Order: sequence, then structure tokens, then C-alpha cells
Amino acid sequence: MSTVIYSFLFFLMIFVAIGVSSTIKSQKSNSDYLLAGHGIPPWLAALSAVATNNSGYMFIGLIGFTYTSGLQSIWIMFGWILGDYVMSRYVHKKLRETTEDKNLLSFGGVLSRWQGTRYKKLRLIVGIITVTFLGIYSAAQFKAGSKALHVLFDWDYSTGAIIGAIIVFAYCLSGGIRASIWTDAAQSFVMMLAMGVLFYMGVDKVGGFGNFVDQLGEVAPNYLSVRPTGLPMDNSMGILLFILGWTFAGFGVIGQPHIMIRFMTIDDTKNMKKTQRYYYGFFILFTILTYGVGLLSRLLLPVSANFDAELALPTLSQILLPEVLIGVVLAGLFSATMSTADSQVLSCSAAVTRDILPNTKDNLIVTKLATAFVTIVALLIAIFGGQNVFELVVLSWSILGAAFGPLLFVYTLNSDVSEITAILMVIIGVGVTFAWRAAGLGSTIYEIAPGIVAGLITYYVLKNTSMNELPSKQS
Repeated sequence: MSTVIYSFLFFLMIFVAIGVSSTIKSQKSNSDYLLAGHGIPPWLAALSAVATNNSGYMFIGLIGFTYTSGLQSIWIMFGWILGDYVMSRYVHKKLRETTEDKNLLSFGGVLSRWQGTRYKKLRLIVGIITVTFLGIYSAAQFKAGSKALHVLFDWDYSTGAIIGAIIVFAYCLSGGIRASIWTDAAQSFVMMLAMGVLFYMGVDKVGGFGNFVDQLGEVAPNYLSVRPTGLPMDNSMGILLFILGWTFAGFGVIGQPHIMIRFMTIDDTKNMKKTQRYYYGFFILFTILTYGVGLLSRLLLPVSANFDAELALPTLSQILLPEVLIGVVLAGLFSATMSTADSQVLSCSAAVTRDILPNTKDNLIVTKLATAFVTIVALLIAIFGGQNVFELVVLSWSILGAAFGPLLFVYTLNSDVSEITAILMVIIGVGVTFAWRAAGLGSTIYEIAPGIVAGLITYYVLKNTSMNELPSKQS
């Protein structure tokens, strides 16, 4: 075990060094700290966006869900990628153009100034929602990393979360978003290679691919069926709603500040299509490897009341890999969750300094102090919060997607939106999402779907009323 610990610490320090070394390109400005000065090449921005989109969720949450549910979990990522792709056709390029034209560094700035307006109340509301739920989301990343350290080293859950918080703050003190992006790239290549090796060795251990498929078929009657089970409506409508719900989760990508900021950092708007090709190529590869390892773990890891399915990846690495490579996998996984948490914390910092407290927007020191505050709060949530990674991510994702996604989509259609209409779209989207979840209807269709639909309906109901007149029209 000592070899695993030393290997883990060694490679973790390499990942940290990569992130911290980004300080050599730092321009000591908020623009560079929060958006890397719009200087990131397409392949790097794309790889970082995929890693940020998934990391702890994919390596911990989705592998665990596949372990438990079988091949039916494929609909989660199928719907997710489809919805993401549809929205990207409308949003990515226009978002990049608008942020540079208007010098916007936060998501609240994007939503409040897209039309050349200055919606201060909207910006404050967006900032508060961002800090609250993106803070919870970053806590889920700390929790994912701490779970991996617990299963391999038997360290207390709080130990991993504290180490992660220190690393995140180190990234933020050095290169800001650039540190996160550089580390994303390094750990992504390591994790893709590691999961490929895990799958190959695991399939060999069970006697080849044919035996792998045969044994999966014996796990449970419907384990290899893509037909979703356990739905409230066990019919075609129930299945359609299940898939549609996760497609709306993909729509919700445009409402995630920490992901969309990657597309805001690329070096040239003309490179957006190239960025998208890299993005979806990496996304699909990650997904295939994730499902393969998730299914394989069900054959090699015994099912018991004491086994946490979210620990399948690190546990499987213990069985199949030599100790040195176990440390590499764990360092890559831990670094992945931390670089995602880093970007989420940075988005929260931007929200605090530019949206909630706009008078401090030009002070880089204050921005870094805000980063420290958000990191501490996320750490406390990770240590004392009781929900698992999958639940934390699903909740935060749905709230952010329903709050911001509809408004950003409407903007890209070149539609006029008044401040009161925008505020109502955000609040009603969040309210419906919460109400749907509280009513226990999330098992019928993922709550982000009714939240997004409610936001869009709000706009279409108000668009021809006096409430939707822009300030210039009212004067």
C-alpha cells in the first residue's frame, strides 16, 4: 500500500505542478484570471470542457450508476450528448462573440448585458443562484475525490476533501482558469489511457469479450437491456419521458457557467466549429470507456450491502493494476475532480465580485479572496453534507440549467427580453424545478425538463406585453 500512496502523491504533485506552472502566462488581470485572456486553442478548450462537464460525475457517479442499473444507464449520456449538441448549434459561437464584444467575465454579466442593457437586479439574482448551486456542485467534486481516497487508503472522508480544497486554492492563486484548463488536459489523457487499460485487463481476466458479454447477461434478467426499468409508468410513454428528461439535461449544459466559460476562452470565434468537433469526439470516447468500466466492475466486484457503487473505479483499479498504476489512476481521478471544482469555484468568484459586489470587479486581490471564501464553504458542504455525488450533481445541474438555459437560448434567437421578463424566467424556472423535485415527480421525468419548459413558456406568455418592453422602448 505504501507504493500506492507514494505513486499517488508523486503523480498528484505532477498534476498540481502543471496547473501551478500556468502562472508563467498570467497577465495579473481579472480578464486573464477568469477567461485566460481569450487565448486557449480549440483542442485544449474542448478537452477541458469535456473534463469539466464530467470528471467526478462520470468517474464516480456514472460508473456507480452503471454498476447498479446496467446498460439502461446509456440513455443518460445519449440524451445528454444529444441535448448538448442541439443547444451548441445556437449558443456557443454567439456566446463567444458577445463576451468579447462587451468584455464580460461572468455569467451574470452575460445574461444581464447581452442586449446592451444593464440589468442590475437580474445580475444580482443570477450571481446569488450561481454562488449557491455552483458552490454545492463544487462540493460534490470534493466529495468524489474524498471517496476515492477513502476506499484506497482508508483515510477519513474529510482528509481527501481538505487536500482537494488546498489544491484548488493553489490553482486559483496561480493561473486561475488557465491552471484549471491545463490540468484538465493532463488528467484527461491519463484517465482515458487508464480506463482503456482497466477495461482491456478486466475483459482478459473474465476470459475475453465473449465471456464478458455472457457473464453480464447472467447478472440479472434485464441487466443488458437498454429498456429503462423501475419507472413510474412502465410503458412507452414512461420510457419516452425518461429519455426526454436526460435530453433536457443536455439542453441544460448552456446554463452551466463553469462549462460555458471554456467556450468563452477560445482564441478565435472562427475556431468554434473545430472546438465543437474536438469536444464531441472526446465526449463520446469518455462515455464509451465509462460504460465499459462500469459494466466490467459489476463482474469483478461483489455486490454487498456494505459496498458503495460510487467507489467502483478505484476499487477495480486495486484488483487489476500494479500498485504504481493504481496511484496514477487515483491521482488522475482526484486531479480531475479538483480541476472541475476549481473552475466552479472560479465561476463563483466571478459571480461574487462582478455580479453580487460589482464595485470590486477590477480588484484581482478581492477576486482571490472571494475564491478562498467559496472554497471554504464548498469544503464544509462536502464534509458535512449527506448526499452522494450523483444526487448533488443532479440537483445542482437541474437548478442551474433551468435558471439560465432558457434565457440564454432566447437571447441567441435575437429576441428582446426586458429585465422583469428575464427575472421571471429565472425565478419560475428554478421554482418549477424545485416543486417538481419536492413532489417526487423526478422519477417520471428529470426535473430540469419542466423547469426549462416553464422558463420558455414564461417568455412566450410575456413577450407581447408591456412587461417585456426594453428600457429604450419605455423612454
